[in-house]
Amino acid sequence: MRYIKQVQAFLPTCLLLTFFAFGASAQKKKKDYTPLVNPFIGTGGHGHTFPGATVPFGMVQLSPDTRLEGWDGCSGYHYTDSTVYGFSHTHLSGTGIADYCDILFMPTTGLPKLQNTAYKSAFKKANEEASPGYYKTILDKYKVEVELTATTRAGLHKYTYPSTNQANIIIDLKHRDKVLNSWIEVVNDHEIRGFRQSQSWAQNQYIYFHAKFSKPFKTYGIAANDVLQQGKLRLEGTNIKMYVQFDDPKEVLVKVGISAVSSEGALKNLDAEIKDFDFKQVQKQAKTAWINELAKIEVEGGAPPVPQTQHNQNYGYSPYAQQPQRRPVVVDQAKVKQTIFYTALYHSMIAPNIYNDVDGQYRGLDNKIHTAQGFNYYTVFSLWDTFRAEHPLLTLIDKKRTLDFIKTFLAMYEQGGLLPIWPLASNETYCMIGNHAIPVIVDAYSKGIRDFDAEKAFEGMKAATNRDKLGLDSYRNNGLVLSDTENESVSKTLEYAYDDWCVAQMAKMLNKPQDYATFIKRAQYWKNVYNNQNGFMQARTNGSWFIPFKPTDVNSHFTEGNSWQYSFFVPQDIDGLAKSMGGKEKLEAKLDELFTTTETLSGRQQSDITGLIGQYAHGNEPSHHMAYLYNFTTNPEKTQVRLNQILNTQYSNKPDGLSGNEDCGQMSAWYVMSSLGLYNVAPGQQQFMIGLPQFEKAVVNLENGKKLTVLNSGTSVSLSNTYLQGMNLNKKPYSKLYLDYKDIADGGEFEIFTGRLPNQLFLQELEKPVLQITDSLIVPNPAFIVPSRSFRQTMTVAMNCADPEAKIYYTLDGSVPSIKSNVYVNPINISATTTIKAIAIKNGKTSFVNTGTFNLLKGNAKISLLNKYLPNYAAAGDETLIDGIKGNSNWRLGNWQGFQGTDLEAIIDLGQIKPVKQVSLGTLQDTGAWIIFPKLVQYFTSEDGKNYKPAGTVTSSVGVDSLTPQTQIFTTALAGKARYVKVVAKQYGTLPTWHESKGSPSYIFADEIVVE
Repeated sequence: MRYIKQVQAFLPTCLLLTFFAFGASAQKKKKDYTPLVNPFIGTGGHGHTFPGATVPFGMVQLSPDTRLEGWDGCSGYHYTDSTVYGFSHTHLSGTGIADYCDILFMPTTGLPKLQNTAYKSAFKKANEEASPGYYKTILDKYKVEVELTATTRAGLHKYTYPSTNQANIIIDLKHRDKVLNSWIEVVNDHEIRGFRQSQSWAQNQYIYFHAKFSKPFKTYGIAANDVLQQGKLRLEGTNIKMYVQFDDPKEVLVKVGISAVSSEGALKNLDAEIKDFDFKQVQKQAKTAWINELAKIEVEGGAPPVPQTQHNQNYGYSPYAQQPQRRPVVVDQAKVKQTIFYTALYHSMIAPNIYNDVDGQYRGLDNKIHTAQGFNYYTVFSLWDTFRAEHPLLTLIDKKRTLDFIKTFLAMYEQGGLLPIWPLASNETYCMIGNHAIPVIVDAYSKGIRDFDAEKAFEGMKAATNRDKLGLDSYRNNGLVLSDTENESVSKTLEYAYDDWCVAQMAKMLNKPQDYATFIKRAQYWKNVYNNQNGFMQARTNGSWFIPFKPTDVNSHFTEGNSWQYSFFVPQDIDGLAKSMGGKEKLEAKLDELFTTTETLSGRQQSDITGLIGQYAHGNEPSHHMAYLYNFTTNPEKTQVRLNQILNTQYSNKPDGLSGNEDCGQMSAWYVMSSLGLYNVAPGQQQFMIGLPQFEKAVVNLENGKKLTVLNSGTSVSLSNTYLQGMNLNKKPYSKLYLDYKDIADGGEFEIFTGRLPNQLFLQELEKPVLQITDSLIVPNPAFIVPSRSFRQTMTVAMNCADPEAKIYYTLDGSVPSIKSNVYVNPINISATTTIKAIAIKNGKTSFVNTGTFNLLKGNAKISLLNKYLPNYAAAGDETLIDGIKGNSNWRLGNWQGFQGTDLEAIIDLGQIKPVKQVSLGTLQDTGAWIIFPKLVQYFTSEDGKNYKPAGTVTSSVGVDSLTPQTQIFTTALAGKARYVKVVAKQYGTLPTWHESKGSPSYIFADEIVVE
């Protein structure tokens, strides 16, 4: 096969035959760890995994679909479901957005029915089995046994029917996503083929299939819009379904090849990978592929030798199928821990997915057909998640595939003009933030994976970071992303800074000193969102810190998190962060508070933030490096304490055994790396933090033929609360809290000794890791300390800089400040609308200019809100609606006040009776986000605040089906005099039936009531 020829170009001879399972068997038989994989882990809770059949990094994921919608149906399956709609050929593993579930097959009996509500079937958990490359269940409605297995690009179904002359297979091309176009065609009485073009998370996904049946079908029917079209061999449309029917077949096998290129490509894939209908042989090949991959890391032990006894609470796969037991069963804790480990390793090898056909053809991000020369092209890169642990893991144990990933990135850059962010099928979804193909490339290059065009890669890095999108222009021009113009500004600033540090490392390795100087400066821009007054990362708006501020608030300034969960994301400059906090003791104290605070999440609801230990959120990726930061402090034993806590509370051998979304392998890769006792806090550099190995023995089989053996005999004594007492590397005492990559790549034996109490003398003598930027140090931007952006009469403006040694210079006339401008000494008072500009200077180096305009409000109007705004959509607080600052169509900037479940009712007190001409209310609509213009706005006036008379009613001029985010001002003329003006904005109500969240209550978003 072509794949094996490609592999031969990159792998040592001893690994050739073991790399891909569909060739001959391995030269040396490897230990089979597949019985220790439980594919049902993560299928419950919010793990969003699937249990079906797939091979490592395969294009096909053949799995049952039990859920059609909802966040916990992202993979198409949830463990709590008891109904199955069928078995489709593509699935996403652990994402937070739904897609895939393409080309659904469903065996039925009796009269064929084409509506999924009619052909679906109940199934029992006790009848489900799953193991790597295999899935089995029984359809209760039809008494049909279903077995599934897969190759890289094809799936194989085995249906065992009861005796019947109406044994059917339904093929539903309308299943799940919005269909843009589709067709299906009968080739002969053994074969069909088809095509589906759909829109969901991927806006334009192409998939072709070719299916072959082991027996001829006696009849068939093709339907358009659920109406059978007699005598048709081919139909095209947006609602195409089909059935084929067999006469008492007993057993039917169906092999299905898929392709994003063409139906011919799907047939080539099928014929190349499944020669006949030997289900056991294909299943064996899939299992062998997993045996070879899982054997890259071999673990032993991991728990006390004395088994514990408990009632059987296991789930899912044989022999773990959930079955009530009347008597206790003995649980082998070591086996449970190994099961969690090997399932994690399994999950880390499901995505990314091969996307090219056997002949190398693939559909690129430009929607054109290309041919991969000498590498495999991949898709499904959840880079915001996976750059942290999964890619460092694969860089360690799968260099050939990592090289293919990078060549894929460069192909995407060539064809789409941008290094990937979150590519899915032939689409760039632009999901999540940052440019995290960069750390994957840089980390690989720094660790010797260099057989790619490094100059082109560097060109792509610069192109990605120098765009004028997603706040990057604000970032470059201001030294941070300002929340005035871009949502998630704090998270974007921090992640852009880390990516820039990676670019700087690449520039250094490529000997580009000018580029290095540019990007190492940008890598320090995190300093411009660090508020040294409270020790948190905080949004900047109008030159000031955004207020009100609570570090527990989940809001639009952060990406799936809050300030607690982002205030430690400076992996490139941890020592610099510690210095800004006031020293390593302060860093340690802040970490202690992170893990122990009893404060709960506040602000908006964010389903992704789970697995909380204090405010540490293991269920989402920004927290994943934090436990290792104690290694940079004077008490590194706290790293070991927290790792034990996370490993033993956030993972289990149950369907809800993941504390959050699996995210295409990241959640599991963290477990794998941390169980080995090694973690790369900042991919792109050579240091692996030493944690606490979880197994008595772990052997990492490296591709260079060497082995790294990690030993920890202490796991045979205790599962938790153990501490480092000593370390040996290759039988010699070792005195660092990190291993260099070279130590790992050279192989050898790393042994740690643990005990029940911290050995402070030993720990204090260890060499601490260093992650610190020392070149081209910047001066942080000064900030204005003010109560609000608007004021009446006078306002006091204070200023500060995170570097206390810097001097601040400012102007009040809008001119650019310099060393000749006013020196800030004490807070200043302003009594008119004023634009203040300030800079900080130290040793001749100047910060960016910090600018704020503060508005004097005329009059003395006050506002009373009869219905309170939502705390998670508070904007600037009680006076937001009369502060003279109007929000724009991007509500995520945080300038809008939100109301849900109640109408907006506000009273404006003008202070005295005066003539009034008109009143207006600004509102916003973003239907997709549940924000709908009010049905109508009513205005009332009063002179005494008790007796109100109607002054006007304005209805919305924009329908709920207008989906573009937009603003609308509801204005009515007023006649006469008034002191009080009441504004009542009526909620639209529940979302319409066509909305994906139909029936849920809508929001009113308002900003600025103006009385003239």
